[in-house]
Amino acid sequence: MNTLKKLSYLFAITLLSVSFVACSDHGDEIIIEQQTPSQVLSSTPWETTGAKDKNGNNMTLADASVAGYVGFAYFKTDGSFAIYGLDDILRSRGTWSVDAQGKTRTIAALNPDGTTIFTRDVEILVLNNNEFTYRIRPNANDQSIYYDIIHTRTSHTEPNNGQLTLASTPWETTGAKDKDGNNVALTDASVAGYVGYSYFRANGTFKIIGLDDVLRSQGKWSISPDGKKRTLIGLDANGAVTFTRIVDILTLNENTFTYRITPEATNPAVFYDIIHTRVDHKEP
Repeated sequence: MNTLKKLSYLFAITLLSVSFVACSDHGDEIIIEQQTPSQVLSSTPWETTGAKDKNGNNMTLADASVAGYVGFAYFKTDGSFAIYGLDDILRSRGTWSVDAQGKTRTIAALNPDGTTIFTRDVEILVLNNNEFTYRIRPNANDQSIYYDIIHTRTSHTEPNNGQLTLASTPWETTGAKDKDGNNVALTDASVAGYVGYSYFRANGTFKIIGLDDVLRSQGKWSISPDGKKRTLIGLDANGAVTFTRIVDILTLNENTFTYRITPEATNPAVFYDIIHTRVDHKEP
């Protein structure tokens, strides 16, 4: 390294607050910028790998006190998040942020229509490239009770079977076709029972409202791991099962959700395709 380069190198040290590695054969400098807390959190998926009580004792992740915070978490650079259980079933979705000091993480869990289910602030204890640990205080009236939820960096891929897409918006039935591809009026008795506004919440519950905003059905929903079938389990006000319906998913993207209904299992040649479109309609 000649004298001029040495002087430039020393001058750079006094001016730069970022870390760097310098050492190529030609004296080149590689500058490595420090990440903000938000960048660290969004740099990787996180898996819940441990939990401790206020006395520092290890807890099983199945313990009711912490089970609701366990899963795979994906904090995306666009400010949205999705959390799945360790069984890859969607648990919540919404928006997130971390304060500039990296001391507090905030999430707002959202309904399909964009309304807020809850907002949660937690204290960040550890946040680096390998570990994310926060402290949850479940009882606002007793701050002495808390649990530390430990997450570890993971390479686990976010499920892409359509759960998040289905839960991210309300859906309106906008069309139907018969087995020959002909349009069917939504008032036709063959398809009228499937028409309405659908709200598939990230917690696995659903409501279907008629186009007149009257409740038609509610219960639980799921999508098969391969993304090819959607299941509804209808429940009455007492939690009793009223129906189970499994349909083939034909299209599921940000704008369109189409499934195929076969009214009679013994006659699969007769079917109808029910077409839904993304809509901005608040749940009544």
